[in-house]
Amino acid sequence: MKKIKLGTSNLEVSNISLGCMRLGKLEVNEAAEVIHNALDLGIDFFDHADIYSGGKSEEIFAEAIGMSPSVREKIFIQTKAGIREGYFDFSKEHILKAVDGSLTRLKTDYVDSLLLHRPDTLMEPEEVAEAFTILQDSGKVRHFGVSNQNPMQIELLKKYINQDLIVNQLQFSIMHSGMIDAGIQVNTKHENSLNRDGSILDYSRLHDMTIQAWSPFQHGFFGGVFIDNEQFPELNTKLEEIGEKYGINKSAVAIAWILRHPAKIQPIVGTLNKERLTNIVKANEIDLTRKEWYEIYLAAGNDLP
Repeated sequence: MKKIKLGTSNLEVSNISLGCMRLGKLEVNEAAEVIHNALDLGIDFFDHADIYSGGKSEEIFAEAIGMSPSVREKIFIQTKAGIREGYFDFSKEHILKAVDGSLTRLKTDYVDSLLLHRPDTLMEPEEVAEAFTILQDSGKVRHFGVSNQNPMQIELLKKYINQDLIVNQLQFSIMHSGMIDAGIQVNTKHENSLNRDGSILDYSRLHDMTIQAWSPFQHGFFGGVFIDNEQFPELNTKLEEIGEKYGINKSAVAIAWILRHPAKIQPIVGTLNKERLTNIVKANEIDLTRKEWYEIYLAAGNDLP
């Protein structure tokens, strides 16, 4: 498993993360098989959120991995807070309470990183700053980041907080590629030239923030997976063609496409299937050529100016 440097920190973590959103649906023994398979593959980064299965995913994870000090020091745990039932909440009170809840469920004294989950337009950045300082000084959170935020939202936070924001978790896949489309279509009237996210890709590279790609196999906003989807015959044909060349499957090629980008994007893979995860991490075994990368991009229905 290849490693990446996470943001401006000195942390080196697996360049593919296991997303734990669906763990709450499993029995403890089933979750243990998924987690230990990931560990055997070299994945040491586990992505959580307090809302996943109402907190059960964090509970199941801690039981399944057999949380202990010796286990804890070998893994990187990230969780997110800020989404509540029907609204978003970045208040100081909620952030502190959410972290305490996650720590209890995860059976640990700290999380390696905490992300603010979805922008709260009622955010008072002074409150976030107070919460972050309390969490850092208490040792409950070691690093901080955001999820689904644009550059100006990040800059507003940075005006008040004392901590680096090392991560921004964003939806990104071959079929959800808006953050690169606008850059490719600069100075055109093409629909994809519309800049919908404030040039977040360039901003992240300029400020050494690691982009984490959630739903790397989805098309649209939870529109379903594009792998083996009859709606996308040209893309699947191209993925299969390139996969056969390198001896990997289509899912691995889709992840290799993300990893090929020089921004060093970290995919968050949420599969609970051991065999599928084993095949996906083979993406690390190849480096797509520029020609192959663009062929895949075009096969997904995109144009070049």
